[in-house]
Amino acid sequence: MADNHSFDIVSEINTAEMHNAIVQAQHEIAVRYDFKGTRAAIDYHKKDNTLTLLADHKGQLDTVLQVLKEKMAKRGVPVNALKRGKMEEASHDSVRETLSLHIGIEADDARAMIKQIKQLGLKVQAQIMDNKVRVTGKKIDDLQAVIALLKEDGPEYPLQFVNFT
Repeated sequence: MADNHSFDIVSEINTAEMHNAIVQAQHEIAVRYDFKGTRAAIDYHKKDNTLTLLADHKGQLDTVLQVLKEKMAKRGVPVNALKRGKMEEASHDSVRETLSLHIGIEADDARAMIKQIKQLGLKVQAQIMDNKVRVTGKKIDDLQAVIALLKEDGPEYPLQFVNFT
C-alpha cells in the first residue's frame, strides 16, 4: 500500500495570460468610441504586480475595470485575483485607482485554512510552507474532502491544488 499522499494549496495566476488580458483591454480602450479623447488607461507594473487604472471620472473608471475583467475572464485569469485599492483624485480632474494582483497565500489565511482542515476531523496533516500550504494524508478520499471544503468555504481569492501525489 502507498505511504502518504499529498498536495499543495497555492494562489497563483498565469502572468503571461494576465499580460495578454491587459494588452487586449488597453487596445479596446484605445479604439472604443466612448473612450475617444479621454485619459482612460491601464498601466501594468510587473515587478510589484500592480495595475493603475486612470479615467476622467468614477463611472468611466468602473467601465475600464469592467473591460479589464472581461478580458481576464476570456483569457482564463481568475477575476477575483484583483484586489481593489482606494480611488484617488489625480491631476487634470481625473481619477486613479491602484489594483494589486493576489499571488501567494497570506499567513493569516493559511492558519485559518489549517484550522478549517483540523475541524473536519480527518486523518490529514496541514503545514505552512512559504506561501503555500501542504496537506498530507494516507487516504486520497480525505484529501479530496479537504479540497472540496476549501473550494466551497475558502478565502475570496483563487486557490489552486497542485502537486497531487
